[in-house]
Amino acid sequence: MYKTKAYSATGTKSPLASTTIPRRDPTDRDVQIEILFCGICHSDLHYARDEWHDVMPTVYPCVPGHEIVGRVTKVGSAVKKFKAGDVVGVGCLVDSDHTCPNCTAGMEQFCPGMVLTYGSPDKHGTAPVTYGGYSDSIVVDERFVVRIPSNLKLSGAAPLLCAGITTYSPMHHWGVTRGKKVGIVGLGGLGHMGVKFAHALGAHTVVFTTSPAKKEDAMRLGADEVVVSRNADEMKAHAGSFDFILDCVAAEHDINAYINLLTRDGNITLVGAPEKPLSVSAFSLIFGRRSLSGSPIGGLAETQEMLDFCGQHNITSDVEVIPIQKINEAYERILKSDVKYRFSIDMASLKSE
Repeated sequence: MYKTKAYSATGTKSPLASTTIPRRDPTDRDVQIEILFCGICHSDLHYARDEWHDVMPTVYPCVPGHEIVGRVTKVGSAVKKFKAGDVVGVGCLVDSDHTCPNCTAGMEQFCPGMVLTYGSPDKHGTAPVTYGGYSDSIVVDERFVVRIPSNLKLSGAAPLLCAGITTYSPMHHWGVTRGKKVGIVGLGGLGHMGVKFAHALGAHTVVFTTSPAKKEDAMRLGADEVVVSRNADEMKAHAGSFDFILDCVAAEHDINAYINLLTRDGNITLVGAPEKPLSVSAFSLIFGRRSLSGSPIGGLAETQEMLDFCGQHNITSDVEVIPIQKINEAYERILKSDVKYRFSIDMASLKSE
């Protein structure tokens, strides 16, 4: 094992602070990565403050971060995909059981034995749980490392490893393409990526927002139309016309208002996760054979496909780059939705600790 610098939280109310953590030496299948940028996901905040205790209790000290971009510094003897100097990414998963039907189908995100980048039991025994990307370096099985296209700005590429694949995967699954009409509900960290992907896939893209002030930015990101969801006339004008709607809202809202906008066999997929259950009208689904679904991240092959697509279309996340020393301030700003649209940590700032 070796020690590396990191930022960790030691309790539900403690700020993240500088520390050192253990990392395993690379095995024959491992890639050692110097972390250059790490995006901040709202999940990081939830985990650091143990807000998902009933589902995923936090083990302290915790090191969040699962939107990792870095440079390979060392590879194991059996590694074939990567070499020292390659620019790579690590997302929400660092391992799985490799044998279940989901893994063999290339959908590791549904593996019952998946190992999350932070907060999962560390089967290598390096630490009680896995530690994430708020650190100098990380060691990951090569099967869970992806290649970053050379033309992408690395600070903006980091959030693609979570926000990017979370929005790309359901569009891929539900066949979003040219000629389709697609709605994006909410223009935040997830929603702004949804707009970029829907536009690049050739769909007629409509953003739904509660704020008229967001119209200009939505159009800049690639929206063809913007609907203020509180305007009943604007909503009614789109009734029964959408092939697919991506719901990125994590707060309580009226899901039926959007289900009614779907055409026959249309789908609405939840990627935002409201704390309280949403009330769904059965008739909204039955009349029109519409469907409501949810989606997490994608598997490793799909994540690489997404990154390659981003390379072809020059898609990155809109980010505000911060030093690691501003992580606690960034968390408070996330709670106020005071960022357009993701934070990306320049991990070079950690070297000064």
